[in-house]
Formats: sequence, C-alpha cells, structure tokens
Amino acid sequence: MQETEEAFWRRPAAAQARAVHRGEVSAVELVESHLERIAEVNPRANAVTQLMADRALEAAAATDRRRAAGEPLGPLAGVPFTVKETTPVEGVPTTFGAQRFRDFVAPADAPPVARLRAAGAIPIGHANMPTLVLAGMHTRSELFGDTANPWDPSLTPGGTSGGDAVAVATGMAALGLGNDSGGSIRIPAQFCGVAGLKPTTGRFPADHRVLGPDDPGPASQGLVTDGPLARRVDDLRLAYEALAGTDPRDPRAVPVPLYGPPLPGPVKVAVVTDPGGHGVHPAVAAAVADAAAALRDAGYDVREVADVPRLDEALEAYDRITVTEFAPSWPVVRTLLGEGGDRYIRMAMEKTPPVTAGELVRLMGTWLNIRRSWAEFLDEHPLLLGPSFTEPPVEPGLESRDAASRDRVASAMRLCSATSFVGVPAVAVPTGLYAGLPGGVQLVGRAFREDLCLDAARAVEDRLGVLTPVDPRPAD
Repeated sequence: MQETEEAFWRRPAAAQARAVHRGEVSAVELVESHLERIAEVNPRANAVTQLMADRALEAAAATDRRRAAGEPLGPLAGVPFTVKETTPVEGVPTTFGAQRFRDFVAPADAPPVARLRAAGAIPIGHANMPTLVLAGMHTRSELFGDTANPWDPSLTPGGTSGGDAVAVATGMAALGLGNDSGGSIRIPAQFCGVAGLKPTTGRFPADHRVLGPDDPGPASQGLVTDGPLARRVDDLRLAYEALAGTDPRDPRAVPVPLYGPPLPGPVKVAVVTDPGGHGVHPAVAAAVADAAAALRDAGYDVREVADVPRLDEALEAYDRITVTEFAPSWPVVRTLLGEGGDRYIRMAMEKTPPVTAGELVRLMGTWLNIRRSWAEFLDEHPLLLGPSFTEPPVEPGLESRDAASRDRVASAMRLCSATSFVGVPAVAVPTGLYAGLPGGVQLVGRAFREDLCLDAARAVEDRLGVLTPVDPRPAD
C-alpha cells in the first residue's frame, strides 16, 4: 500500500473502525498500513518489541470475512493496538523486558486484551517498558534496550508504559494498552503528546497473576490499573467502553454504569498547578493555565484552590506500604533486573525502609482515611485539573542516577502517585507545544466518573488541538 498524507495509520482509532465498517478499507489493509509504519519508524523509536504481524493479519482477515458475511462487527473493528510487555497476549511471551522471561509464553489473553479483541481491535505487537516495571521511569529494558522519545531522542518518553505511548504517538498503533500505579500511563502521555486514561480502581477487570497462581498483596491489588493510550480523547472513550465491566477472573471489578447522572449547573473544576507547593516548571504551569482557560471557555466553573488533600501524607503512606509489601521478594527480584536495573528500587528502599506488622496495619487505616478526604474534596469539586509531571521531559535514567535525582523525579510525579493511591480516575490530555516539546495535564475525577474526566479532556482537546502522529526525530 502506498502511504500518503491520508494513510490509514494516520487516522484516529474511531475513524479507522468506521472505515472498516463502511468497507472503505479492509481490516487487512488497515493492519498492513500500520505494519508499514512500524517498519519505517520503529528502528528509530524502538517502541514495538515483539511484532505480531502474522497473527494480526490473520485476525484482520477474519474480520473481513465476518463483514463480507454480513455479521456484526465490534466498535473497534480492525483497529491495531499495542500491549505492554507486562500484559499477556495468548501464544506470545510475556517478557516483562527481562531475559529471564523471554520464553514465558502466555497461555491466554489477559482480561483487557480479551475485551479489546471482543470489541474488534487487533493486537499488533508488544511494547517496551522498564525491566520488570521496576528499573525506573525511563522505558529501557534489559531485553529490548531504550525507547526514544519521538520529539527528542535525548529525552525519555517516560514510563512505565512508554513503549505504548511512543507507538501511538508515531502512528505505529491507534491504541496502546498500558497500566498505571503512579503515573505509568499519564507521564508518558504528557511526554509524548498523547492522551491516556487511568481508570478508577475496580472499573476494568484484570488478572495480574502472570508469573504464578498467587495474587499480589494489597498494595499491588489496589494501585495497579490497566488503561488505554490514544491520540484523541474520543478514542480513549471507545476503549473505555470496551474495557469496563466485570469478569470472573477479577472479583475487584464492579458493575458500575459507564456514565453517571448529569451534574447540576456548570461542573466545578479545582485547579492545583503546584501540588504540595514543591515547585513546578514554568512550561508545566503554562500547560495547566492553558487547560484552565480552555475549560472556562467550554463553560466549566474553574477555580484555583489552595491544594489537594493530604498530599505529603499520602505519598509517605504510599511509599511505606509498597516497600513493605515488596521487601521480602527483593533479594530475588533484584537479580532479575540486569546490570544497574536495581538502582531505582534500591534507593527507594534505602530512603523508606519496611515497617513492622503493627505499623502496616495502622497505615492501611491511614490509606482509607486519605481516600475519604479525597472523596470529600471531589464531592465539592467533581474535577481536579493539575500536572501529571511537574517538569517537561527529562533525560533518560535521571531517576536512577543518584538519590537527589530519584527524589526529584518522585516529586515531579507526586500528583499521579497520590491519585493512584486514592484510586480515582484521571485522563491525561495534551495542551500544546512548549519550547518544541509536548505539554499536557491530567483531569482527575470522582470514583467511577471517568465520563466527567473524558468530557473535560475532550473540551481541552477541542480548543487546544491534537499533537500526533509525529515522525520520530533522528538522534543528533
């Protein structure tokens, strides 16, 4: 297929699916278009790790046969998506970016992969991530190397879902399936100029028992959420509708309606440019101001507020609970991270040692208490506007350089960490270019009101535009 300015890979996911439904393009042609784009740009970006070309073409051909037979097609019919290396795709290794798991073939699709497939979408490849999601924020894995930020390869694309963000930003896939426990979808969305959704805990079913039959502890159960990345907010909405629901493999997933009741009057939006007062880069402050102006123009009741609830307390509890849960397995896990891959977690554990059983019990009560404070805050302000990362994209591996650099990165992602800790939904949306680099914000909402976040993000997008797809910039 000859690629042109109107190449199918350039189109949003919703437009791609409409074209398949209408017969304007076959699903096979759509997949082929993306495969050609991957061949063109992935050598520079290194975002797609395990290409599933033959499987994707087979699935596309099956879609075309169903359409020819007059059978109904799903809302994402033919749309290619990438899947983070943490998340099983049947018949393909789930490597976690580690040499140890390079042949660890998945026996079945993870629930979110199965749901996207059921909606008609087609997995086209796995996407890169930090080794075991533990080696840092930068998308560099022992098995696949570094993924480059397409806007500037001297900067990180973020992580840990950086491979999916880059694949989406460059047009190698229309959707990416990542996960987020403290910014892993929202930070690469900001750094790469795309949109991302971190759902409410319990909104999407998942099964993170990838390496054995045992479930993880309460921190991992309550913090990690799968979620989509896309170039447009409407595409996030389609993925959201496909991913939500219950599944017997995940008793945490609850049958909450996708869309809640309309709110009376203009929706109130609390704006916090510098959460906790720890500092914010002028470019990020400008992005928040631009988003706030867009929401005011759209009719939202936008108000500056003093701060978010109990930020520093939430961050301390987050760190202590996660480190305590993780500490018993660390002597084995650190051996799987490759050379230097243990520095990020090792520095975190040196700063925040594990707590006693009694202290852990107390912290679990603190966790609920902080969630209550946030519920009360969001009852007054249904939406919160703030940064995903309080700096523009930083250099690769900054967080693993030394303790001061690690603390700088942890501070910059503080609003992501806190909102993951309280389990509320958030949508990251671009706001434009600042000194040639993408900027963006996140819109945080009440539990199970992803619809409010998506609506507000769409209002920002309508007024400030879409930044991608973009061609990867070559290294200097």
